Amino acid sequence: MESVRKIFNAAMPSQSYSIYRGVEEDDEAELHMEEAPHGDQRSNPKGSRCPISPQHQKLIFIITMTALVAFLLGYVSTLSRCTRCDINDNNLLSDESYEQKDSKPIRMDWAELKKLFTGYLNNGTKIDENIRKVSAGRHPSGSQENSELASYVLDTLKGYNLDKTWVNSPFAELQFPDRTRPNTLNIVNNTNKIVAAIPIGDPDVYCPYSASATVQGGLVYVNYGRQEDFKILSTWNVNVSGSLVIIRTGLISFAEKVYNAEAAGAIGALIFPDYTETPVYGHVHFGTGDPYTPGFPSINHTQFPSFKSSGLPKIPAQPISLSSARSLLRELAGPSASESWRPADFPSHGLGPALTNPLHKVQLEVTNVRQSVELHNVFGSITGRFEPEHYIVVGAQRDSWGPGAAKSGVGTATLLELARTLSMMVRNGFRPRRSIIFVSWDGGDFGSIGATEWLEGYLSMLHLKAAAYMSLDTPVLGDENFVAKSSPLFNNLIETIIKQVDHPLQSQQSIYEYTKAKSTNWKTSVFSPLKKDTSAFTFTAFAGVPALEFSFVENSQPYKFLDTKQDTYDRLNHIMNGRLPSVALNVAEVVGLALVKLSHDHILPLEYKAYNDVLLQHFTNLPTYQEKLKSRGLTLQWLYDARGDYTRATERLKEAIQGSDLTNEKVIQFFNVRIMRVEFYFLSQYESANYSPYRHILLGRGEHTLEALMEHLSKDQKDIDDSKLRMQIALFTWTLEGAADALSGEIWEVERSF
Repeated sequence: MESVRKIFNAAMPSQSYSIYRGVEEDDEAELHMEEAPHGDQRSNPKGSRCPISPQHQKLIFIITMTALVAFLLGYVSTLSRCTRCDINDNNLLSDESYEQKDSKPIRMDWAELKKLFTGYLNNGTKIDENIRKVSAGRHPSGSQENSELASYVLDTLKGYNLDKTWVNSPFAELQFPDRTRPNTLNIVNNTNKIVAAIPIGDPDVYCPYSASATVQGGLVYVNYGRQEDFKILSTWNVNVSGSLVIIRTGLISFAEKVYNAEAAGAIGALIFPDYTETPVYGHVHFGTGDPYTPGFPSINHTQFPSFKSSGLPKIPAQPISLSSARSLLRELAGPSASESWRPADFPSHGLGPALTNPLHKVQLEVTNVRQSVELHNVFGSITGRFEPEHYIVVGAQRDSWGPGAAKSGVGTATLLELARTLSMMVRNGFRPRRSIIFVSWDGGDFGSIGATEWLEGYLSMLHLKAAAYMSLDTPVLGDENFVAKSSPLFNNLIETIIKQVDHPLQSQQSIYEYTKAKSTNWKTSVFSPLKKDTSAFTFTAFAGVPALEFSFVENSQPYKFLDTKQDTYDRLNHIMNGRLPSVALNVAEVVGLALVKLSHDHILPLEYKAYNDVLLQHFTNLPTYQEKLKSRGLTLQWLYDARGDYTRATERLKEAIQGSDLTNEKVIQFFNVRIMRVEFYFLSQYESANYSPYRHILLGRGEHTLEALMEHLSKDQKDIDDSKLRMQIALFTWTLEGAADALSGEIWEVERSF
């Protein structure tokens, strides 16, 4: 005891002092310790203490030692790691623990977080009420109904006591029908006299960003309007050039159909559904964002150069009803369409371009007009605890040309439920490492304009801030099959989540188990690439932010009423046998658990090695072009070397994570920054975002992409442009090499193999 007393006395200061602990101002606790009062210095010149009796000394010693032991035990307990923390070689991208560094520490493992999330999600849910509210009627961008919904979403988010709520209001040039001059479709004779007026169907249905023009000519049936469909027509000696085309919906977007038709020489396009009578709405800008300010944010009063997006069609396009399509197809002469090309229950008909009466032609007049509209993107956020400058964005389209139960109702309602649930979790102990941003997008029906304009406004910084984007667009189109459209970086995360969520048709069976029992290859059933006409695609291919979207779809009978006035709550719920609210909650659970892991795990759960396999799959066909390249004095060896460098860079990153101290916050953030920018590294730095907005070399569009390179190599020897080919190889090679260098870390760690 005497030795302990000596150590303690030696450690005691002669001045008062404070000890601060915690990581934030409200966590600080101050401990003041002062000496006993000094005696009168004049009577005690040496400053000696007042004499204390042995009994008092013993009592003071016992009290002080007790306080010291209690303090040390408390301090050590705040530093101890969770025994359930599972960061190991087999699961580097998962952290199964959570620790709140607060005055009252709270520790939660993944099971506790999952229980907390599902408990709050199912308790007090208003998902059914909100789906009904959002899809009560039409609410297109620029309408009073859509503005009122934006106010409702903002007020609801404010009611959840999020850290911040705000509205972003870009201006965009949208296109609407001219009410004084409706679009028309007629059959005319050689004197331009109208022989028959073909009813379009609903005058409200149109194709935003169609060219406004009047055209007339023959008519060619082109199936789905894919590139391969036009190639087949060429082998059948059916000439599309100078004629209108009639296309059925499905497989690819309206914009891609019209783009392919224009490239084939068509002068106009008619698009019809082969599964429902009513015409279907769809924009035809082969891109996203405001096509009149490509690459720039649509901010009011800003002067932009006068140019348009290259994805704007130069030909008019118009949706028509099924009955109108039947009338036109009956008029087609020429070779007969094969049975595989004919929609179900369609009688035999010709392909065109001539009509049964050679003096007749089809005339289409489109009179749509442009209008400047203020959009309203509504935001709410929860601030992260350790990496607040990095955030996970989750967004849903709010506007809809029709009632939009499937298009915007379910997504908006799910977004609100996630905001409510996560805010409740925060109030009850959960502190996400990274910030979470909830967004209700406007302008979705015009090509994800709201999302794209926001991206364009912050393009120079988003790759430094946004770790991931999760889309809630059209999340429920059925209740049978679960589909994840995503960047390859999310594959492991998706598999982890669907093993923990029940399938809506089998309460005792996970989505993973249900899918695996139905399909011999469950991965092909679940995983699919990002669709090019979605906000998720724009986040990745334009801004370099990894993105994903989940949805439940039907297998046997796809949802027929998307983008029509029949997309109502009652129809969607009827098709799903009254299970719409419960399936929407299933989606919310999948998205929410993925959101929790993305915002919570120490190391971001993004599989940065996934592109090794993607590149390998793409490169398997390259050796077939060796002779073609050799005859031109070219080689793909540099391209192979770049792929090898990228693979080695991912291996080095994995080894570095395994060998590092993952209790050190600076180390964790250092690795997370490298992981979250993987998609950004695949954006070609040699292309302008104004002219080639989708600069991603594997997912984007343009001459810099691997798809364009492979297409060029597949051409006949005489059709290959040597200069263009060299440029394509160089663009792809050096972008890939740049991605490898960036992933390797600091420049002194980069080993050039060329």
